[in-house]
Amino acid sequence: MKLVLSVAALSGLLAVALGAFGAHGLKAIISPEMLEVYKTGVQYQFYHTFALLAVGILMNFNQSNALKWSAYLFMTGIILFSGSLYVLAISGVNALGIITPCGGVTWIAAWILLFVHCRKLTSSK
Repeated sequence: MKLVLSVAALSGLLAVALGAFGAHGLKAIISPEMLEVYKTGVQYQFYHTFALLAVGILMNFNQSNALKWSAYLFMTGIILFSGSLYVLAISGVNALGIITPCGGVTWIAAWILLFVHCRKLTSSK
């Protein structure tokens, strides 16, 4: 739980910093198309940082393997999806785009596991 909440806080910090860097530092350096790719990475990092934060809070009340793995998959997805988009946008190496869908699939699995955890909570009451 402590690790998950700490990673969520760090991810939020990085999303703000990377977003500011993209808006102010990259605007004049990369193409508008690649800036949009970069912005997508920031946007999805924020979404899944909030999800990770929620999972960390839930872990405080009720632990489960589904919840634990959901947290790990949200963290992995942030690295794979958003990280690959950042590197793609800055480097222009299109081959890195093949990593991005792996992050998306990882997030889908994380959301499924969060759903499974929540269904078990509601069915036990």
